[in-house]
Amino acid sequence: MILIALGANQNSPAGSPAATFAAALERLAARGVAALAVSRLFTSPAWPDPSEPPFTNAVAAVETALSPAELMAALHAVEAEFGRERRVPNAPRPLDLDLIDYEGRVESPLSGPILPHPRAVERAFVLAPLLDVAPDWRDPVSGRLGRELLKTAEALGNRAFPAHINLS
Repeated sequence: MILIALGANQNSPAGSPAATFAAALERLAARGVAALAVSRLFTSPAWPDPSEPPFTNAVAAVETALSPAELMAALHAVEAEFGRERRVPNAPRPLDLDLIDYEGRVESPLSGPILPHPRAVERAFVLAPLLDVAPDWRDPVSGRLGRELLKTAEALGNRAFPAHINLS
């Protein structure tokens, strides 16, 4: 299973974060990345500055013939099409696409993207929507179940809340 996290806390040319996610998945499909399932939308406070607009988050399970490096390049290209600029870390953005897991691979930066995403297991805003599409997901590094990791993240105050927004 290949899992991609979607996030935004600004509107894009496509509109709201929900509209942006739908349009981004269409652009990915045109690049050979087909969404098999998409989670509900969740909201989480902006980090590190919670005074910024809150984030809307989702996770998509996808299939593709692209390699992890090719998929990362496609994700970055789609982000740029929606106005993402990578100037300041953690800045507000109209679209953030992260490769969370690529078929359980564990890879270092020497062989392509770091897999799985190195901070996903600490982030409730990734884990909560991930469990919507992959309820039995295990972290390929630790072997821990996603639901266990989510409980740990929530216990540390890292929470995500269902957004009650339709993706369509």
